[in-house]
Amino acid sequence: MTDEGPTPPFARAVIDRDAERRADPALFDVFDADPASRVLLVHGDRALLAEQVDGSAPALELFEPSAAPGGMLRAYLGRGGDRALAYEFRAVDDETAAAVEPEAARWATLRAAATQLGELDTGLFVEALALANWHATHAFCPRCGSTTTPVQAGWTRRCDRDGAMLFPRTDPAVIVLVTDDDDRLLLGSNALWEQRRFSLLAGFVEPGESLEDAVVREIAEEAGLAVDRVEYLGSQPWPFPASLMLGFSARLAPGVDPELARPDGEEILELRWFTRDELAESWGGVTLPGETSIARWIIERWYGGPVDAAGRMAEWSSS
Repeated sequence: MTDEGPTPPFARAVIDRDAERRADPALFDVFDADPASRVLLVHGDRALLAEQVDGSAPALELFEPSAAPGGMLRAYLGRGGDRALAYEFRAVDDETAAAVEPEAARWATLRAAATQLGELDTGLFVEALALANWHATHAFCPRCGSTTTPVQAGWTRRCDRDGAMLFPRTDPAVIVLVTDDDDRLLLGSNALWEQRRFSLLAGFVEPGESLEDAVVREIAEEAGLAVDRVEYLGSQPWPFPASLMLGFSARLAPGVDPELARPDGEEILELRWFTRDELAESWGGVTLPGETSIARWIIERWYGGPVDAAGRMAEWSSS
């Protein structure tokens, strides 16, 4: 295994979530009165980007509270940046989004924008999108069906019938770097993907299951292989819509023939072993996960650095 290099893309947030302030009933009054506060807008799965002028770096469009439109939802995100500014997001509807910025290209998805935004803006976008996705599916109480109301600065919803409190949920999923005794990498092609797209094997953790057991089970189910020597590598949020991706490595169990790998035929349609040279030679013919994914980070961590379009290995950047 090579040096780790940078942390996973969405795990580089520089935000102080300032959670103790969420219970303050006057939080939004104080926020709105502070000229240093900033608001970002979310419309569906998109956030508004600032207009680029004279080659300026891509960034979120941030409004002072008095200049930001009212939204269907607002939530406090915390503090960050050199000046420790306070941030919130407001979710806006179609009409408001069109009135604020009719140019569709300025409303960007996280997948499209994250490779261009700085760490602070990416962290704000990830946090806002994850919260917005949760609110969108919890307008009604899952226990009694009554409506719910956002409270605690957008971090809780209260059942309007019995006052029960609902909290944002995150679904843990394991994603696994499987290698054999020759340090070859196992990649699979999912049934939902385009042809020749390959990634690490992954799956959700089941109720009552440890992370390590989930790793062993998923590889057995999807590839028909027994693995052991499970080691944790890192994690990152994945708000599509509400996952936490937990990266692991695992080695084929002693005596297991790597050629016995068989896709399950439902989720995984093809499995392939790659040496580093074979992965470089396949570049261009095989599509790997996107740059914002923990899967790409884990693959490049095994490889030794980023792989460019020519199949060359580059050293990890210190930036």
